[in-house]
Amino acid sequence: MTTLGSASAEPGEAGFGRLDVGETRDGTTIGLPVAVINGADEGETLYVQAASDGDELNGVGVVNRVVPQLDPDELAGTVLVVGITNWHAFQVAEHRNPIDDTKMNRAYPGDANGSSSERIAHATFEAAQRADLVLDLHQGSTSRMLNEVRVRCGRRHRLHDECLELAKVFDCGHVLDQKGPDGQLARAAPDEGVPTIDPELGGAVGWDEESIEYGVRGVWNVLEHYGFLDGDAEPETQTRAKRFDRYGAPSGGIVNFEADLGDEVSAGDVLFRVTDVFGSLKAEVAARSDGVFWRSRRLPQVATGEYVCSVGTSVDTV
Repeated sequence: MTTLGSASAEPGEAGFGRLDVGETRDGTTIGLPVAVINGADEGETLYVQAASDGDELNGVGVVNRVVPQLDPDELAGTVLVVGITNWHAFQVAEHRNPIDDTKMNRAYPGDANGSSSERIAHATFEAAQRADLVLDLHQGSTSRMLNEVRVRCGRRHRLHDECLELAKVFDCGHVLDQKGPDGQLARAAPDEGVPTIDPELGGAVGWDEESIEYGVRGVWNVLEHYGFLDGDAEPETQTRAKRFDRYGAPSGGIVNFEADLGDEVSAGDVLFRVTDVFGSLKAEVAARSDGVFWRSRRLPQVATGEYVCSVGTSVDTV
């Protein structure tokens, strides 16, 4: 029998339950929704989690569609799922855990006796360490962003090649291969020997069906490529960026973009212009380097210095 929290499943079964991570202010137990799909045949273990940032809901959409399609009788190995990781933030549709004002994906590997976020990170990290592969489903919060997969362990890490291969197999078409900040699951788990990726499934308010479909296909590609399910999913050539150039507004006003997501840009190409509310030009911002237009703000109004967009640079194919 395989268990995760109160969910348990014998070979050939699926089980659902809760993973206790603390209590609310009135003493009610907090339990993250979890699933165990235990294949009829032996095999590896895949761990999947969603919504470690509480307003990033496309991953929840992926879980919502993938889990009902997983037939334990057809599965070799086990799939462990945490459907909502940042429980407190999800309840109020916020990015950070409001109990300790922490971004969950900066709290790994966590602390069993720490803050609310550290305790949740600890509990879910224990589950991730049981796996052979980890998918930590994200999106660009409310920014507009390419569907991409992030390899966050760093290109000199001993598991880099395995993480990059997993990212290619997930196959969103774009890979950001750049070492991530401390506390990310996709950095912490490789340190424990578990290849882990951070799919960033677009960016939306609520969720976006196109990006969710990218995620569903990505999970299915992983299940087939690594032998959990019969199938012949093989990675295709993808665009990789190894760095990001971020651009802010040189003045306040209204942003008008000259590039769209996925466009190739050259150094000197105009990325956006800032006008006043009556359309008079105030500033023009050009690309510093060649690259791919990767991410942009959704709202048109900006203050001086506010984030506007990002260009993926040091681009090649993998």
